[in-house]
Amino acid sequence: MQIGIFTVGDVTTDPTTGRTPTEYERIKATVAIAKKAEEIGLDVFATGEHHNPPFIASNPTATLAYIGAQTENIILSTATTLITTTDPVLIAEDYAKIQHLTDGRVDLMMGRGNTGPVYPWFGKDIRQGINLAIENYALLRRLWTEDVVDWEGRFRTPLQGYTSTPRPLDGVAPFVWHGSIRSPEIAEQAAYYGDGYFHNHIFWPPSHAAQMVNLYRERYEHYGHGRADQAIVGLGGQIFMHKDSQEAVRQFRPYFDNAPVYGHGPSLEEFTEHTPLTVGSPQQVLERTLSFREYAGHYQRQLFLVDHAGLPLKTVLEQLDLLGEILPEMRKGFAEGRPADIPDAPTHASLVAAVGGAKDSTVHAEDTMTGTTDRQEVDA
Repeated sequence: MQIGIFTVGDVTTDPTTGRTPTEYERIKATVAIAKKAEEIGLDVFATGEHHNPPFIASNPTATLAYIGAQTENIILSTATTLITTTDPVLIAEDYAKIQHLTDGRVDLMMGRGNTGPVYPWFGKDIRQGINLAIENYALLRRLWTEDVVDWEGRFRTPLQGYTSTPRPLDGVAPFVWHGSIRSPEIAEQAAYYGDGYFHNHIFWPPSHAAQMVNLYRERYEHYGHGRADQAIVGLGGQIFMHKDSQEAVRQFRPYFDNAPVYGHGPSLEEFTEHTPLTVGSPQQVLERTLSFREYAGHYQRQLFLVDHAGLPLKTVLEQLDLLGEILPEMRKGFAEGRPADIPDAPTHASLVAAVGGAKDSTVHAEDTMTGTTDRQEVDA
């Protein structure tokens, strides 16, 4: 089980002080949070992708590369990469480059996002969202698995004899999760390819999460990748902790009540009852999180949202300290009763081992400027 955190990169006013952080402060805070996540022993740090205020999560590749240079062990991921509006050629190049820079500590979560205007900003039609996700991802896979690609589709110019560089590290592409809250087509896509499915697990009740995860598991087995219970599943979640559960509710309430995403709607008590949001003591968070298996089965990745709604950096780092305190018990709890044939979350090392070991995937192509090849120059 991989345990980590994800951020959506919102720039939100702190309702208890009235202060709004600058973009600079929020960007720097994101880096500090990621480094703290590694310090306490988390497995994954993931960042979303937004291209509009009030978010600083545009260009996740720069963020992940910068964090990768300052960490050693934590896996860096997206949550999510906008496969609908980002050119798959750019995705192929950018994340293969981060693979090399971080020695393989990167994977991706593909998604369509939740900001409708992003489609026309990047010249796309939101009515084609699902079709874009399907076509663009099919091309991305080919760019990573084939050295030379000839391709023609509906949504971008054709490719003729194209080689994406750099090639994936050790000849193995980054592992891909497909993230979705509401779209069964995305669960189907993940199952078709045998990729991971990440249910964001926020806003909706557990019954909805169970429905989506079970659909993915059934289709994973249908496509012959393994048994349904062996499918690769990830869940999100939202938490806020204090040693005293009542104090946790008191401290978090103004942030919840004024949060752009769920403020001014159902009460905090209603929301924590009907969704995975958990506000309370560390023990309550531990028990609630372990209960996710009751409707999702044994799964591979759990990510928490801890830095949203205007929470100041100091508070977020304190939240991570509390998470670090219960992390050993959380790992132990997830391991209890887990059958030996349930796979672990894929890593670069496990993917390399699965194909028989690492290989140099560098393509030594003809240099059209000088008429020589890279290999010839090296041999000379």
